[in-house]
Amino acid sequence: MALMPVKQIERRIRPYREVEDVQPMDVQPVRLEVVTGHSKQFIEANTKEATLQHLKNDCIVPVFSKDNELTISHTSFIESVFEAAIKVFPHECITSPEIRVSHVIKGRTPDAIHKSVNDLLDIDKTIYYERMAFVMEIPTISEVVNENALNLTIGGVRSYNHENLYSRKTFEKFKVFIGFKNMVCCNLCISTDGYKDEMKVMSYHELVKQVISLIQCYNVSRHINLMNSFNSHYLTEHQFAQLIGKSKLYQCLPPKEKKLLPNLELTDCHINTIAKNYYRDEDFSRDSNNTINLWNVYNLFTGANKGSYIDTFLDRAANATEFIGGISKALDGQNGYSWFIE
Repeated sequence: MALMPVKQIERRIRPYREVEDVQPMDVQPVRLEVVTGHSKQFIEANTKEATLQHLKNDCIVPVFSKDNELTISHTSFIESVFEAAIKVFPHECITSPEIRVSHVIKGRTPDAIHKSVNDLLDIDKTIYYERMAFVMEIPTISEVVNENALNLTIGGVRSYNHENLYSRKTFEKFKVFIGFKNMVCCNLCISTDGYKDEMKVMSYHELVKQVISLIQCYNVSRHINLMNSFNSHYLTEHQFAQLIGKSKLYQCLPPKEKKLLPNLELTDCHINTIAKNYYRDEDFSRDSNNTINLWNVYNLFTGANKGSYIDTFLDRAANATEFIGGISKALDGQNGYSWFIE
């Protein structure tokens, strides 16, 4: 198959030279510029929408039980990423955060311990969310891939279930990314160099510095050129069927055999959704001759990933990019991922 040349895109993120001089934020809430949002969500499964004001005003902040030290709250996490973004992109427009939460943890105030459930008032109740994900777009930095507009996007995930809240205060863990959002479907496109799956920090200020470092390490040009290269690679209907079948077989392989193959983090449920949308998706389904280019396959994968829980969502998004990149290499004759389409 003849491959069309890929136009090389050169874009670099401006270095931020004052990382060591990051100053504490004002105690006032961060002012986020409000830009009209989109009807489609970046993640859907088992989540609901939340606002920064709700998290700040209506939710308690968990503590480490042995020393009663506060954890970094969801709102502080969001504000730290925003602060890092405006330091690196001071002249760009940054949207207000789109926030999704799940796994609400309910409690009571001490004076409501002896009340029955039916007698509880709102002031008697406490809540916080075990898991939270958010994204903020930078629409003034955008690219186009296969006629799909992509906005630069930054965000993260916090999962308290990954912390030991019954111990003394120690390093807290966050997931942070910078990548692109496909404005056609709001799927997130995340590369491995733009994603930190475990950012360990002790304070807000350490978090800001590490987010700045992540942004600076992100290679925008390589990511865009990789996604552009997906346009020139096609799967036949037979190859796509092999991909679906082998991906389902992969889940059942003995551990020793699975270790010999590249990692695929999507589950059977995700693969079923991909197979269904090969026929039904309005934007990324098969062509009239039943072939499908890898850009569309990639978006079927990232679209199916919207069905993941918050704490696994970003891991699977980054894995989808790596996996489809591997399939692209397999079509070029390399052996690493060829098992999935043979």
